Amino acid sequence: MPTITVTLTDTQLKGLEYKSVPQDFADNALHNQARLATEEIIQMYTTRALDEGVAIPATRELIVADAFTRGWAKTAAQATDESLDPK
Repeated sequence: MPTITVTLTDTQLKGLEYKSVPQDFADNALHNQARLATEEIIQMYTTRALDEGVAIPATRELIVADAFTRGWAKTAAQATDESLDPK
């Protein structure tokens, strides 16, 4: 499982601690963003698979993996690179 590390200044950490438990906040934010992105990929994939007559995998994990394999989904970094350097 990947580990994501964030560096904060002492002031940023104190400000965050004033509003929340930093680790809980980070966990909740990342998990929620991942959930939203996964749901968006599944919606996009399902629509495109139906339009193109492609069998839809049985699990969310398989759908997301297949979306990236087919090139239907791209990372934000890939999409940015492509928009900056169109071929």
